[in-house]
Amino acid sequence: MSWSKMKQQLESFICPALSGRVEYRATSYRYLPDKAGQCYIVVDKKNILNMSDLTTLIRWYQTELEIKNDPEIQVPISDDEIETIRTDTNGKVPEDRLIVMARSRKSSENAKELFVAQSSLSKSNFIVVVNKYLSTSIEESIESNDILLNILALVDRRVGKKRILNMKEKMKSKHPAVQYFYELRRNTV
Repeated sequence: MSWSKMKQQLESFICPALSGRVEYRATSYRYLPDKAGQCYIVVDKKNILNMSDLTTLIRWYQTELEIKNDPEIQVPISDDEIETIRTDTNGKVPEDRLIVMARSRKSSENAKELFVAQSSLSKSNFIVVVNKYLSTSIEESIESNDILLNILALVDRRVGKKRILNMKEKMKSKHPAVQYFYELRRNTV
């Protein structure tokens, strides 16, 4: 499918409140077959997410430690996770320390997932991800660990107001790019 048809199809899925504000753009290099083109998402005529450039408005993490130490990323922990730590330590650790240990373990897991998702995004082929998005259900795109699939689903008109509002807790552990588009969509609901 040509980029113009794909772009037209993608933009037909944008929710009415964001129509005209969110645009998908791509460049290609006809005479340089070994060089990939650039794909980016524009919001209000500002380049917000560029898949091949780390100088966009969205924060990109360089190390796992940056992700763990970012105060913007909140890591909710459950009683089951605390209980797992309690059984691993044979109950010899004070209760307040169990919470710290559980949060640290979960933030390490989240950091690894975010870093993997971010690195795959910078290497990804935008066209391949868009084809996957257009051929899968909206639920799969929302639940995916792929940053770009999450973003495309968040601006989709098939995701309703109630679902957007119910995603608040889940979005806290997502990449800042996904959080940006979630806030953009949430503020238009």
